[in-house]
Amino acid sequence: MHTQADTSSFPPEVARPNLYLLGFMATGKSTLGPRLAKALGYKFIDSDSAIEKSQNMKVRKIFERFGEARFRELERQFILDGHPSSGCVVSCGGGLCCFDGMPELVRSKGISVVLFSKESEILKRASANPSRPLLNCPNPAERIAELLKKRTPYYMKSGIAIATSGSIAMTQEHILRIYASEKRILARNYKKAQQADHA
Repeated sequence: MHTQADTSSFPPEVARPNLYLLGFMATGKSTLGPRLAKALGYKFIDSDSAIEKSQNMKVRKIFERFGEARFRELERQFILDGHPSSGCVVSCGGGLCCFDGMPELVRSKGISVVLFSKESEILKRASANPSRPLLNCPNPAERIAELLKKRTPYYMKSGIAIATSGSIAMTQEHILRIYASEKRILARNYKKAQQADHA
């Protein structure tokens, strides 16, 4: 196991890589994000909130005024250079990684975990939040099924997939174990690359 001493001389992106939480709306990203950030001693960032702040406009208004394509471009810019490159837990919008090139871009920025929940749970949680622009439709359940079918292939390419059917605490521990394991792999690969450069 790599200790902090092992990685203290490594760049921040290797010693304290960002943790990205991906997945459909209402799968627990915004609930788990702050808890994980606290456990790791990292900063918590919500991509939607960061975009709202940069545009001085709510996500719903961005959709209404400029359309979904503009919002997706803002998400891409956020991942590219709109947040610190290390020491963050980032809760990403449900559609952020669901376009060509985005799964690879997110994975290149740190460690990604994709959360999955049952459709019935998603509907129950999402219905309680009136600010979901993509669910402003006559049949939200049908819309959720349609979006999940379209987005799941992207989610599966975007990171390590886990089910959030257990308790929040159990899911949090699961994610922390994944993060620690992936961080050790990053450190090992970095060390090998350094050794190869000096061979």
